[in-house]
Amino acid sequence: MKPLDLSLYLVLDPELCGGMEGMVTTARMAAEHGVTIVQLRAPHWKKRQWMEAARSLKTVLDPLNVPLIINDHVDIALAVDAAGVHVGQADMPVDVVRRLIGPTKLLGLSTSNSVHMAEVSVELVDYIGVGPVYPTGTKLDASPVIGLSTFGQLMSEKPLPAVAIGGIKAGMAGPLIKAGADGVAVVSAICGQADPAAAAAMLSAEIRGARS
Repeated sequence: MKPLDLSLYLVLDPELCGGMEGMVTTARMAAEHGVTIVQLRAPHWKKRQWMEAARSLKTVLDPLNVPLIINDHVDIALAVDAAGVHVGQADMPVDVVRRLIGPTKLLGLSTSNSVHMAEVSVELVDYIGVGPVYPTGTKLDASPVIGLSTFGQLMSEKPLPAVAIGGIKAGMAGPLIKAGADGVAVVSAICGQADPAAAAAMLSAEIRGARS
């Protein structure tokens, strides 16, 4: 597996993307124009839909060498041979997930405060998601918003590569990279946009600019 590149992390939302077909098309266009990693997240779907979508996503992402991460559902990740799994604080414990997925697949963990950071098992987890940085309407059960200042403080404590998440739009990625993020995760900044390719390219350029 190539080195993990969290620069522009797309979390798919089937409703914003216009269903399964729209989601797969969005992922392909975004991956062709700067997205470096894609997560399938569809909390209201049945398992069969997860399976079909994951297979279709791998078909378009594998040729581009863009990893597919499955949110929470270890069985789906294993069934389609996805690159890894991402879990939250209330999901299956990371030691159990790691035992199930093996030593080579990616494992991401959501965090939102210093306590979460201190408890991260660095020998089991590959990267952390940190947020929500800003208010978000795409995850109704999200933790309280932390803001850019607190995010920067958390970046000084990060035990692993970290991706910022939560309400991030065009123009917001640069400050997060400068605050210490290894990448930014977006949903509506690409999903549901009239031109997902242009949206991804703009965000990718913003991230590169912040690093230079």
